[in-house]
Amino acid sequence: MEHYNMNLTLKVWKQSNSREPGAFETYPVQNISSEMSFLEMFDVLNEQLIRDGKDPIAFDHDCREGICGTCSMYINGKAHGPWEKNTTCQLHMRAFKDGDTIVVEPWRAAAFPVIKDLMVDRSAFDRIMQAGGYISVNTGNAVDANSLPIDKKDADLSFMAASCIGCGACVAACKNSSAMLFVSAKVSQLALLPQGEPERESRVLNMVAQMDKEGFGNCTNTYACEAECPKGISVSNIARMNREYLKAGLSAD
Repeated sequence: MEHYNMNLTLKVWKQSNSREPGAFETYPVQNISSEMSFLEMFDVLNEQLIRDGKDPIAFDHDCREGICGTCSMYINGKAHGPWEKNTTCQLHMRAFKDGDTIVVEPWRAAAFPVIKDLMVDRSAFDRIMQAGGYISVNTGNAVDANSLPIDKKDADLSFMAASCIGCGACVAACKNSSAMLFVSAKVSQLALLPQGEPERESRVLNMVAQMDKEGFGNCTNTYACEAECPKGISVSNIARMNREYLKAGLSAD
């Protein structure tokens, strides 16, 4: 693959905290390698800002391997940037051209208040998980691997739902800032397995109630969430969660 350097203009959202107004600031970056990741490019920019005695840009990152979901950036109008099924940390600068202007923003959602610059508080997802994203198991020796036979189709669907990394791209992409794709993936993951059966009804009721309490918007089936999800989580999980919610509500009555 051909390697080349480029000069770019970055327009980055700067905001001290959720209480203060923010604005875009413009930064030129030069001699950026096409093989750098997007976050490495930000590292280079921040090093230059620190050398110049300026405030570096705050952004989230951890594993930089597309696993943890923390590298949340809205890049040129798309969550995680232009590549499909890709996280920001796995986005490389060869996705852009020399001379491009790149606009970078944080996730935009009332339930994700800005901490600083491109960092947002996604603890709402943690509270949704605490509301029901668990199972009851007996402690002790590990059970035999075949003691609970699981249909291959259900196991595959559960595994696909479990691939959700909770990055929040679905919320950022949705015009209503809905968290339905995230919540439905977590509900589906356990509802499809026998281990999730004991809390099946309370789980979906509690997690949906917490989602609403956090202030996420409603789903209007635009499918933007699935399109922007870096792991390709299917909206069929939303339909499954709606069925689970209806059944649980009828049982509760």
